[in-house]
Amino acid sequence: MEVYYLIIVVKAFIFFSIVNVWFFRFGKPTSWRAENANSMKEEFKAYGLSEAMMYVVGALKVLFALLILLSIWFENLAIPAAAGMSILMLGAIIMHFKISDPIKKSFPALSFLILSAGIIIYHLG
Repeated sequence: MEVYYLIIVVKAFIFFSIVNVWFFRFGKPTSWRAENANSMKEEFKAYGLSEAMMYVVGALKVLFALLILLSIWFENLAIPAAAGMSILMLGAIIMHFKISDPIKKSFPALSFLILSAGIIIYHLG
């Protein structure tokens, strides 16, 4: 039963973190951004991706984060939502490697990939 509560915390953490990044820190520099980007737009430009792709990725991340949060009450959403988030986070890690970013810049994406995988494992078990 204790793992159940941990999974709820993880789901809420993923949701609030993604919302923070895409709504509140969108135009702000962070130490995790690609190369020396000072905003999400600059980061996607560093990856060689278009602004349209940035909005598609952002919408998908927010959507999957919302579905992960909703899976607290609707458990059938957990696996597809966490799988989608895992794919996006794997893509983020690949992009950091593509532009030869220091490994530490991949840490948030790797963390969310691990947390999403944990959700999947929990719900498969």
